[in-house]
Amino acid sequence: MPRPSSSLVALYVTICSLVFIASKMLISFLLYKKWARKKRIIDNSLAGGKMVIFRSAGGKTLQSLSPKSFLGMLMGLSSKDVIGAGGYGTVYRLRLGGDNKAAAFAVKRLNRGSAEMDRGFERELDTMGDIKHRNIVPLCGYYAAPHFNLLIYELMPNGSLDALLHEHDHRQHQQGTRMDWPARYRIALGVARGLSYLHHDCIPHVIHRDIKSSNILLDHDMEARLSDFGLATLMRPNASHVTTVVAGTFGYLAPEYFDTGRATTKGDVYSYGVVLLELLTGKRPTDESFLEKGTRLVTWVKETMEEKREEHAIDEALLYDHCGLLPADEVKLVFSVADKCLDSDPGNRPTMAQVVKMLEQGKPH
Repeated sequence: MPRPSSSLVALYVTICSLVFIASKMLISFLLYKKWARKKRIIDNSLAGGKMVIFRSAGGKTLQSLSPKSFLGMLMGLSSKDVIGAGGYGTVYRLRLGGDNKAAAFAVKRLNRGSAEMDRGFERELDTMGDIKHRNIVPLCGYYAAPHFNLLIYELMPNGSLDALLHEHDHRQHQQGTRMDWPARYRIALGVARGLSYLHHDCIPHVIHRDIKSSNILLDHDMEARLSDFGLATLMRPNASHVTTVVAGTFGYLAPEYFDTGRATTKGDVYSYGVVLLELLTGKRPTDESFLEKGTRLVTWVKETMEEKREEHAIDEALLYDHCGLLPADEVKLVFSVADKCLDSDPGNRPTMAQVVKMLEQGKPH
């Protein structure tokens, strides 16, 4: 078989080299187009935008970032960074560094909607920066632009109460966390303190309007932190309610809300009572077992209390963890507080300040 001539080899090498160079040029061109598009998006977002960082613990870390570099980091986020989503937007995990020890934040990108929603966003910004309490997720800053709005919170490493209660087998094994009775009691008290602060100590007072287990986050020490004020409504110190469109989550809403459309502090108290039942029973208010029977978590627990058989409603995971030996007085107290919070008459429900007092008096030592 004749060997190819040197001219043919040279031609072959030349063609391969040209193809290689052309492919590199094409890849470089596509990468440049992607970079230029990202830069254009960032530049357009910066036009008319405003970034504000509060002087909180997390805010000090963010103050070193320029709006442009911050938005550049946001552009690098993908679906794998999503840690939550809802009607008001998507929440991403943002790390300021490449390792797990880097500072981490939760960035909530709010969906653009009506002018009413934008006014709600502005009201939130006016108050959230001043709200500082150990049982409330701190707002580190925000970014407001013509096309989107961002809220920047400290990231709570232990996730939500909903995930730990209802997906606890997997999560607890991975994180080494425990949802035993002392932890649940501490969470109940922490949520009560945070909600009491919003209702009684903030000026203007704050109605959360969406108290539920997925909006209760847990920090490094498993302390409860209230989150998600995207649906929060403010009221003047002397006002008793605000009239708004229907908002909240099915299973947690107070019954009178459907009749009046009024969001009140007593509506928050009712929702808190549902959360107490979740802590006691380990069941969601929309558990399939209730839907199949045409009942609800609140109705089911109230029936067990009337029949004096509350022990049948207690989460089996609690009984297993404590070998059935739960502190009877504390469990009875939490059932009693939940029952008061879930009274069908809003006027008979306690205030959150009264709830805190009741739970503190029976606090485990």
